[in-house]
Amino acid sequence: MGRILGNSFTDTVGNVLKAMKNAESQGRYEIMLSLQNILNGLGAAATPCHRDIYKAARSCLTDRSMAVRCAAAKCLLELQKEAVFMWSTELDSVATLCFKSFDGSNYDVRIAVSKLLGTVLARAVTCKQATASTRQNVRKISLDEATELLGTGFLRGSSGFLRASGDILKGISSVSRDIRVGVTQAYVVFVSTLGGQWLERNFSALLSHILDLVSQSHPKAIQTQMDAICCRRCISFILRATVGGLLGEKAQIAAAKEICQAIWRLKKVVDVVMSDGNLETRIGITDVTASQHVLVCALHELGSLIHGLGTTAAPLLQDSSTGVLDAVISVILHPSISVRLAAAWCLRCIAVALPSYVSPLLDRCIERLSALKTSPEAVTGYSFAVAALLGAVKHCPLGIPHGKGKVIMTVAEDLLCSASQNSRISIQRTQAGWLLVASLMTLGPAVVQHYLPRMLLLWKCIFPLSPKDLETERSRGDSFTWQVTLEGRAGALCAIKTFLSYCGGLLTTDVIQRLLPPLPCAVDLLTRLPSIHKMYGNALKTPSMTYRHRLYELLALLPPKTYEGKFCAILKELVADFTATDNQMAASTFLLPPLCHQDDLLLLGPFLQETDHRFIEEQLLLGSGIAGGSLEYDPYSIYEKAAEVRLFGVIFSHVAESQRLQVLEKLLASIKQTKGARQQTVQLNIVSAFSSFLKHLASCKGSLGPEEVRRPALTLVMGALESNNPLLRCAAAESLARLAQVVADSAFTAGLAQLSFDKLKSARDVVSRTGHSLALGSLYRYLGGIGSTQHLNACVGILYTLSQDSTSPDVQTWALHSLSLIIDSAGPLYHVHVEATLSLVVMLLLTVPPAYAEVHQSLGRCLNALITMLGPELQGINTAVSTLRSSCLLGCAVMQDNPDCLVQAQAISCLQQLHMFAPRHVNLSSLVSSLCVNLCSSYLLLRRAVLACLRQLVQREAAEVSEHAVAFVKDCREDFTPGNVSIILSVSRPDIFYINIREVGLEGALLSLLDKELDQRLCQDIRETLNHMLTSVAVEKLSFWLKLCNDVLAASADMSFWQHGEEEGTKEDDDVLTSETDERSHPFTNPKWSTRVFAAECVCKIISHCENAGRAHFDITLAQERKQRDSRDDFLVLHLADLIRMAFMAATDHSDQLRLSGLQTLLVVVRRFASVPEPEFPGHVILEQYQANVGAALRPAFAPETPPDVTAKACQVCSAWIASGIVSDLNDLRRVHQLLISSLTKVQAGKEAQSQLYNESASTMEILAVLKAWAEVYIVAVEREKNQSDAHKQILMITNSTDESYGDLTSSADGLLDLVQADLGILSKLWLAALQDFALLTLPSEYASQLPAEGGAFYTAETIENARPHYHNSWALILYATALWLTSTGFLVVDPDEGVTNLSRPVTPTTMCQDSSSRAAVKSPEDVNTDIFHLILGISVEFLCSPRSDSAMENITACLHALQAFLDVPWPRSKIGGDQLGVELLNVLHRLILTRESLDIQLATLEVVRQILFAAQEHVREKRRSAEVDDGAAEKETLPEYGEGKDTGGLVPGKSLVFATLELCVCILVRQLPQLNPKVTGSPALKVGKPQLLSESGSRLVAAALVILSDIPSVCSPEGRMCVSVLPTILYLIIGVLRETAVKLPDGQLPLTVAASLQALKGILSSPMAQAEKSRTAWTELLRSALVTVLDSQQELDEVSLLTGVTEFILSTSPEVTTIECLQKRCIEKFKIALDSKDPVVQLKCYQLLLSIFKYPNRAVSYPYIHSLAPSIVGKLQETEKTKPENSAELQVIQEGIKVVAALIAIAEEEHRAYLVACLLPLLISFLLDENSLGFGPQYSSVFKKVMASSPTVKARLESAVKGNQESIKVKTTPKQAKNPGKSSSIQLKTNFF
Repeated sequence: MGRILGNSFTDTVGNVLKAMKNAESQGRYEIMLSLQNILNGLGAAATPCHRDIYKAARSCLTDRSMAVRCAAAKCLLELQKEAVFMWSTELDSVATLCFKSFDGSNYDVRIAVSKLLGTVLARAVTCKQATASTRQNVRKISLDEATELLGTGFLRGSSGFLRASGDILKGISSVSRDIRVGVTQAYVVFVSTLGGQWLERNFSALLSHILDLVSQSHPKAIQTQMDAICCRRCISFILRATVGGLLGEKAQIAAAKEICQAIWRLKKVVDVVMSDGNLETRIGITDVTASQHVLVCALHELGSLIHGLGTTAAPLLQDSSTGVLDAVISVILHPSISVRLAAAWCLRCIAVALPSYVSPLLDRCIERLSALKTSPEAVTGYSFAVAALLGAVKHCPLGIPHGKGKVIMTVAEDLLCSASQNSRISIQRTQAGWLLVASLMTLGPAVVQHYLPRMLLLWKCIFPLSPKDLETERSRGDSFTWQVTLEGRAGALCAIKTFLSYCGGLLTTDVIQRLLPPLPCAVDLLTRLPSIHKMYGNALKTPSMTYRHRLYELLALLPPKTYEGKFCAILKELVADFTATDNQMAASTFLLPPLCHQDDLLLLGPFLQETDHRFIEEQLLLGSGIAGGSLEYDPYSIYEKAAEVRLFGVIFSHVAESQRLQVLEKLLASIKQTKGARQQTVQLNIVSAFSSFLKHLASCKGSLGPEEVRRPALTLVMGALESNNPLLRCAAAESLARLAQVVADSAFTAGLAQLSFDKLKSARDVVSRTGHSLALGSLYRYLGGIGSTQHLNACVGILYTLSQDSTSPDVQTWALHSLSLIIDSAGPLYHVHVEATLSLVVMLLLTVPPAYAEVHQSLGRCLNALITMLGPELQGINTAVSTLRSSCLLGCAVMQDNPDCLVQAQAISCLQQLHMFAPRHVNLSSLVSSLCVNLCSSYLLLRRAVLACLRQLVQREAAEVSEHAVAFVKDCREDFTPGNVSIILSVSRPDIFYINIREVGLEGALLSLLDKELDQRLCQDIRETLNHMLTSVAVEKLSFWLKLCNDVLAASADMSFWQHGEEEGTKEDDDVLTSETDERSHPFTNPKWSTRVFAAECVCKIISHCENAGRAHFDITLAQERKQRDSRDDFLVLHLADLIRMAFMAATDHSDQLRLSGLQTLLVVVRRFASVPEPEFPGHVILEQYQANVGAALRPAFAPETPPDVTAKACQVCSAWIASGIVSDLNDLRRVHQLLISSLTKVQAGKEAQSQLYNESASTMEILAVLKAWAEVYIVAVEREKNQSDAHKQILMITNSTDESYGDLTSSADGLLDLVQADLGILSKLWLAALQDFALLTLPSEYASQLPAEGGAFYTAETIENARPHYHNSWALILYATALWLTSTGFLVVDPDEGVTNLSRPVTPTTMCQDSSSRAAVKSPEDVNTDIFHLILGISVEFLCSPRSDSAMENITACLHALQAFLDVPWPRSKIGGDQLGVELLNVLHRLILTRESLDIQLATLEVVRQILFAAQEHVREKRRSAEVDDGAAEKETLPEYGEGKDTGGLVPGKSLVFATLELCVCILVRQLPQLNPKVTGSPALKVGKPQLLSESGSRLVAAALVILSDIPSVCSPEGRMCVSVLPTILYLIIGVLRETAVKLPDGQLPLTVAASLQALKGILSSPMAQAEKSRTAWTELLRSALVTVLDSQQELDEVSLLTGVTEFILSTSPEVTTIECLQKRCIEKFKIALDSKDPVVQLKCYQLLLSIFKYPNRAVSYPYIHSLAPSIVGKLQETEKTKPENSAELQVIQEGIKVVAALIAIAEEEHRAYLVACLLPLLISFLLDENSLGFGPQYSSVFKKVMASSPTVKARLESAVKGNQESIKVKTTPKQAKNPGKSSSIQLKTNFF
């Protein structure tokens, strides 16, 4: 109704303003918010009242109530949109008013007022020409005037000129930190509102103004060191928030150049000093230090900028005209220590950003340090720099050369030794020496272990050996000597502390023993410090304090047992420290929060919460005497008692209980003795220490002690619980609960609760009520339900009452917070109170004034706890649940409308919980709208709540959330400008930008936010949210996501490299980016490299998701078809050009991280699309057209200055590209191949040519990546050559016109092998060298002494640990390639030393395990081969014995393939065949099969097993052959038999090859067919069922195992019992597989397992063992049993399989096995049943099998079958005369039957033949057109004539058949004549067993 009632608004406003005069603060608050809404609704129409509202708001802006100030600021912010006078005529007064408002303000006020001031000033600077009526009043101000105005506030505060002048005269500072921090935020808002492009254009002017604020021209701002530090932090914050948040990378580089110029200008002072020649002379101190604060700010921002830019800052540092490094290094000699530290920190930032600079910078600084040893500034400055650079190394994965550590240690020792030579620089050299030692420790155990003895010696020498020496020392020193001594000892303690922190792995018992001796002396010195201090005066105050803190820190890290003898002395000192009253109160801000529960800190307001402004807000927490976050103060001056508190906790929990009592009483007494503020300080220290003790005691499950100890402990805590300091009350409540937890006595706990109950009932003061209410909640949190519901009822009752105490919002806040803890802890017990609590919460939400935001925040926590407690119950549909749910939703709605951002955050958190438990009842649309609006809040905690909620929502409903967000933006009219629908960020944050949800959706908005957000936790949430969205909808919204990623990557990419086929105009993009209009139109303007890395990772994830989404994404023909059918469908393959473009852009960027991501993307694209054919050009693949782009993307990675990790990744891409077979033309392939050759040349150059920029392990990584890439290419080349003939056959089957494509394929495979062949000589040596290194590195630690002292071929001894992972990553493919190479040479290795001369050292395995003295002895080829054999076998067995759970499957497969290739050659087989090695290898393979389920691995394993068995067979054959040759004259019968079991007779586990093989085969078979296990079969759980068909993988495994089984007897000796003892097992398994898998298939095919088992059975039955004299009898009996088993098979068995098996027995064994009458009868019976079968397939097979039996030469075998079965066969054939065959299958059966009878005729004796022919001939003639019948007459002419004569009807039919045949011959002369159907459809078994 707003505008309809517009006319009445003047009256409304008038009345409201009148009411304000008498209103309470709550009324003023509401009136201001109402006026804001009126102004918002009326817009320009409210002009008549603007002045009145302005006047009213002015007074409210300095109101005593902070809520009113916030509301007034919001009202004025709304007013300035239309009230021109605010940013023209009234600008000065608005600014002054804002400065006054900052004075004594809280965080919310500073946010609101800075937003107002910044916006008004920005408006004044950029105001457009106003309307005619107001034009004369508008005064556009310049930037200088605006910044001058802000500068006045920053420097002078809210006072007028006169007062400020008076203060200056008096020498006091009148600017409160509140004002300074507020103005700082206003600066940020001002710049942010004007935008990034404005900042780019005006940065120079802004920088000079901001730096001027801390220059000597404004001495008032920096008159005390504390003020100066506060101002510096403010300046740094302004620069970081604007330059870091608003500028793109190019603009940031320009800004860095500007800052660098400023540093050069400021450095002139230092130049004057340095040019004086004599470093000892100094000019006026004011001139020297005038520039220090400006320099510190400039260096901090320069460091931060370069740190953020990462490797994209490389061009900046290479630009000699700017001279960044020279500028920074030149100010290291500045007289001010602050500047020297800032310069060192800046160097550290450069080192972290650009790792290639670490090593040169270290060299430069060490060189200068050594050269300028006599200058105190140089010694401290350069030692700071070296320490800072060493601290950066842990952030640089590629490290620094190992030798640098040695140099630094030497320099440090030199400094420490020479410290006493020149007293003028003794202190500096001592500090510098120990600082270098301490910083060296950060390099980690791998480096430090080499310098440990030297460091421990320094440690030992710094302290006196005995107390007597210490006493002597004390009596003879002077003040200066003690200063140096304490500095040295504090440095030593710091070095040891750093050693313990970073090198825990080196803390062996021996090292600890060497660390301990100086400790007692260090503690003794601690106890004597006060007396020394008294003796030598104040000069020792700082060094003695530093010494004290360092010792405490060290002791806190050491195990308490190591110094338990000194507990009393240390405790005494700690107690004295805690009770000393000269320390700062403000330390509580840092001491107590870690000891309080994180949730309780929310009670203490925003100053302890994380905010965007924490960096400057911290300044307000510190007392005037403490400087926060300044490097020149030891950071422990801020966290003053942190180490003491921690140490007290540790020691106090280890001392005797009686001692505890004394200490506690002493502490209590000291609290009583002090008064006022000092008492609070002492109390705070003591409570912190006691809390730390309780925390430690609870964690180690200790006991507090008897009743006597509890009493003082309780008194101590209760005293603090009623302290005026709220933080102390929080800590006390926590301590009380921990005390109850440690005592663990329910009566004690109940007493504590009762104590609080009583206190709460009687006390009326806020302090007691808040403290004790929190105590109740804390007790519940640590002890669950305190044991009884009665306590719960009492607690809840009291807290209900307190929470309704409207006179004190603090009491309400604490009571409600405590209630939320109880709800959380009580769980189901709380159910009875849910309705009442919910009613209370909703009632309070509606009645407590919104100004009391902290009460509403506690109510939000209660509501959240209630929702969590109810959980899934909220989904219920009954009335009670529905009411509860409505109350929850109502509570959330009320909180969402609260103006306080933290209350809104609670609302979002509650809705998030509700959505989790009852998603159907939360309105997703309105929730998403609310999230979108708050996505860019100026409150960090609100943004975090929004992202946490979004992250949860998109896990379940990503698409809906995205749609709601876009719909919300389209529908919204008020909050979004009509021309460019976007969310504008709150201008109080540095990152103002437009989030174009309409253009780029919610996903794009989040990506844009990720680019600008500075909070790391929030960035992580954004990434996770985007990842969930990508997972859910990327495949459906493919184009959208790819465009998003492309936009991010292209926004700042230089596309001039991209191929000329691309659209022109990309070059101009960079110019467009800097124009005003483009910032609005392009969704992503100059994104950071980290955002682009994320986009590249997203591309890889999209490809991965598409892989799981269907074949069409990788099949262009299918994709195009489906796209034509439905244009909405989208497929990845259609975007291939975009994928290549994105990968190219990323791979050629300045940022190394982005280059790695780009190469990874390229690798993924190559692997996924390598096999996608190009439909327009058959025989080619789709990626072939992009080879130029791939080559261009890879080339820069092989440039000399490229980091090794990038080159290593590029090698991986090269090998993938070559190996994929995408490019068939060798000339095209050479482009990429050439890159690999160049890197191989680099490898050959050896260690001397390696880069000195990085650690030696980086070279190892690069070399191994090159060798691995070549290995992959070689493996593929060999495999392709092997597969050529198969491929040719396959192509012939597919198409007839194959000549051309086959030619291509051949040339490609041959050519690729030829390409590699050229370098194979050198490659093979390098591969062997790498394998030798790997073998050495895998040795257990106890063999470390045997490793070469100088390292291996590609690693150095010092960097062994860093090199290990690189070898683990590469060895498998190198092993496989080496095995293939050895196979190709047949293990005939050429002269081992040939071609080695150009390597850094001979690297063939000929040098293995030899020292240089014995290297001269040349080994024979046999020895070389043996070495290589053991190397390869050793590596394989070691790895396969225990492959780590994280070992890649590819490594295991490659290792097995290598063994296969290896065993393809006779020489290695000969080594394994007759050796125990074979058994060991089989045992290893058995374990592998048990632990790895992968089909590829198991098949590869079985292939290796087969080869090992083959090797054993060869060995046996060779022994037998050599025996025959030796005993040629002897008779064959007397020859010895070789093979296993000859001596032992039986199976010996662990030694028997046969046993090991059987074990492995049984494992495979039983896993696929559990019923083969006799234990399982016998159990009642398994019922014998029908045969089952195995899966394809299972069948392949079983078939492979059966092949191995059938070969086992051939390695057994017939002399021993083994050949007999293994036979039952083998037969059982083979027949078992046959019986279990003989499933009937259509068309009579046999399952693969059945075919394999029949083949294996044939192998066993026809084994020579069956005939061997010594084993014949036993074998015969066992084979008969096996036949019985087959015949006994159940009915369900496939008849064909059964008959085939029986036939095998009949034909393959000796006659004595099957000619026993009972067996023969059963076999014949089976055949009779089959003949009578109704199934033509069974009949057909039966005829075929009988044919083979009838033809068997031994008549004893065949005749019984002929006699029994021939009559029935003939009878069956005669029947067919009457019933003609109906189909081709039946016809085939008859034809097969005729063949059987024909065979019988051939076998029959002459007298019986006539009868048979007479039977057959009529039958043949009955098939009129069967040509076979016509060939019968001539064959048996006499019989034929007799039959013809005796049967005229037969004769007539024959004549007609002849005529028919002649006619058919004529017809056959015409082409493609159809044949008799019976002839065309014959059935053949896939495997022919006979």
